[in-house]
Amino acid sequence: MLRKTSLGNVLLVVGGILTIVGFVAYFQDNATLNLAGFFYGIPVLLGGLALRAAELEPTQYSQETTPEVAALRDQQATPTQNQVRSDVTRYRYGQAAHLDEVLERLGLSPTDEERPELVAVREESIDGAYALVLEFDSPFIALAKWLEKQTKIETFFGPNIRAEITEPSENKVELALIAIATPEPAETTA
Repeated sequence: MLRKTSLGNVLLVVGGILTIVGFVAYFQDNATLNLAGFFYGIPVLLGGLALRAAELEPTQYSQETTPEVAALRDQQATPTQNQVRSDVTRYRYGQAAHLDEVLERLGLSPTDEERPELVAVREESIDGAYALVLEFDSPFIALAKWLEKQTKIETFFGPNIRAEITEPSENKVELALIAIATPEPAETTA
């Protein structure tokens, strides 16, 4: 729930209420509430405005996760998959775009204008394995460039990750991060 709540909006509401209380108290000659309203309300209000200006909204799911896939996530998802899913589906502050640093490190973001934009995510089962699918709008980076970086993507998001890159339509690229089942260690008898 808190991941889906904008901290900037919360501070705007709280700061706005405190500031209004301060103004009302000022006109009613209530010095204590007046000071509290102004000394806390205005800075909180300004903080809320600053956060709203630097806010990056969560990426939406393109389709709802089924209970079967959620159970598969609980069994197979790697810590990296869980971290990526958590990061892109919550409010972020001070970033230009979701996964901007990742795309830059992978060589898929030559400039801010050419950077692919993460437009949606979804979770699904691919050949019985949990997959986190990142859906990008990529008008400036061709599929060939993405495929060229496939090994680097697997290394970056790995271990135990296999990457599948597809182009469902023109200028759209889907990056599926698929969990690779790790073999159970053999039991030894002593």
